[in-house]
Amino acid sequence: MNDGTDINALLRARLPAGAPLQIPPPCLLDMQGEPVAYVEGESLAMRFPVLPRYQNPIGHMQGGFIVAALDNTLGPFSYLIAPPSVTTSLNTQYLRPVTPDMPHITCRARLVERTRNQLFLTGEVRDDAGRVLVMCQAVCQILPQKSA
Repeated sequence: MNDGTDINALLRARLPAGAPLQIPPPCLLDMQGEPVAYVEGESLAMRFPVLPRYQNPIGHMQGGFIVAALDNTLGPFSYLIAPPSVTTSLNTQYLRPVTPDMPHITCRARLVERTRNQLFLTGEVRDDAGRVLVMCQAVCQILPQKSA
C-alpha cells in the first residue's frame, strides 16, 4: 500500500483472541486483491486484476466476481471497524461493464453510519480512469464479543 499500512497485520491485531480465522482469506488470495488506501474508520480501497477467468459469455467481468471483489473490500473494512461482524445485506447497482481491456478495478468501502449493533457501508468500483462502474450498499451485523 502507498502509505505502508499492513492491513493484514491490523486485521490480525483486531480479531478476538483465539479466533480461528485465516487472514487473508483464500477468496481474497485467489482474486489477487491488494490494499491501496486505508483511512482509519473511514474507508478502505483494494485493487483487483481483471482476469480472463472472470469473464461472462460476452467477455465482460461476470457480476458475481465484481460483487466478490466488493465483498473482499467491505468485509475486511468491517472487521477493521468492529470485529467480529458479518454482512447481512449487499445491494448492488451495475452502471457500466468491466471490460477485458481494463487491467484493474479498484473497490472502495466507506463507513456511512455505525450503530451499537450494525455498520452501514457503501462501496463502489472504479476503473483506472476513475469512472464509477458499480455501486453498492451493505449492512453488517456486529457480533457480540465472547467472554474469555
